[in-house]
Amino acid sequence: MLSRLISFLKACWRPSSDRYSHSGSDTAGRQEGLLWYKDTGKHINGDFSMAVVQANNLLEDQSQIESGCLSLLDSGPYGTFLGIYDGHGGPETSRYINDHLFYHLKRFSAEQQSMSVDVIKKAFQATEDGFFSIVAKQWPMKPQIAAVGSCCLVGVVCNGILYIANCGDSRAVLGRAVQATGEVLAIQLSAEHNVSIESVRQEMHSMHPEDSNIVVLKHNVWRVKGLIQVSRSIGDVYLKKTEYNREPLYSKFRLREPFKKPILSSDPTISVHELQPHDQFVIFASDGLWEHLTNQEAVDIVQKNPHNGSAKRLVKTALQEAAKKREMRYSDLKKIERGVRRHFHDDITVIVIYLDSNLISRASSSSVRGPTLSLRGGGITLPAKTLAPCATPMEVGNS
Repeated sequence: MLSRLISFLKACWRPSSDRYSHSGSDTAGRQEGLLWYKDTGKHINGDFSMAVVQANNLLEDQSQIESGCLSLLDSGPYGTFLGIYDGHGGPETSRYINDHLFYHLKRFSAEQQSMSVDVIKKAFQATEDGFFSIVAKQWPMKPQIAAVGSCCLVGVVCNGILYIANCGDSRAVLGRAVQATGEVLAIQLSAEHNVSIESVRQEMHSMHPEDSNIVVLKHNVWRVKGLIQVSRSIGDVYLKKTEYNREPLYSKFRLREPFKKPILSSDPTISVHELQPHDQFVIFASDGLWEHLTNQEAVDIVQKNPHNGSAKRLVKTALQEAAKKREMRYSDLKKIERGVRRHFHDDITVIVIYLDSNLISRASSSSVRGPTLSLRGGGITLPAKTLAPCATPMEVGNS
């Protein structure tokens, strides 16, 4: 009896970093050091795989997958929602998006009783407005929150349509089979907003013709006002509202002259794709992955291997490339702790969703809706019918 009690107490007090590393059920995923992963799961339209590796002292990437009813009304629409939120300057904005964006999408889709570009735009705007209110409340005590922001990549599969909305430089890449050759081609579905891209710099100049220094090459890196690499984000209020670009904000974030209109935008670029039988899977990933892998390399890795563990496989390949660039072994890179690890690679989040054309057709036309799912990157599993904003997600590796 005593030995059972001791075993029970040991299980209760197991450090959080070990909770998902043991054998058995991986309902909420598993963890190996700074790597969290869910090798395989089911969404309404097929299988999925998910993985997150931490590099920053606090995990700035946040992510989620939701499958089932995409509306506050039980009547639908039904489908799958994915979000990857790549924070910068801190985790506050990406956490806020993770807690609120999907709720806003459900709310607006309930009003329209459908999924649409307009629903997604309204959800982005409501999330941006909500974070602005957080900044306004916390500014007197925590002014640096005005300099925290996040990229935001969203995918929605609904009624045989794939919606991709992006604000920042995360990326969604489709794997499409070519029937004549058997190849699987990589097709980028998301538009990016990083000023390293010439067309994005031109867009910034056209929107701010009065400011010759709207984009600056600083230490061989293009940056908006010499501060930030992306032209669109959620948060980064110090570059959207001039009243927050002043003391007590740190001087490195303060501009010399007040600005009359927002320098950054939170408007997502949204594309709409009618899914075809030869569309096999989509890779959603934060910029940390694409620093080390090309679109086609990532698609080849997914296509040539089993569904099980595909996201983890992509993350590990990126880490191996990061180690190689620093002329070190992957096994040595894994020993480097969070915070210091950021000198070698960024936080990386990957979600791979497989597209089963039979399930997509059934979900569009049948009352059989398939599995419901609500999962956060890092292992937070939520009730399928969660209607309100949820608790703060766990920090991978922060035990």
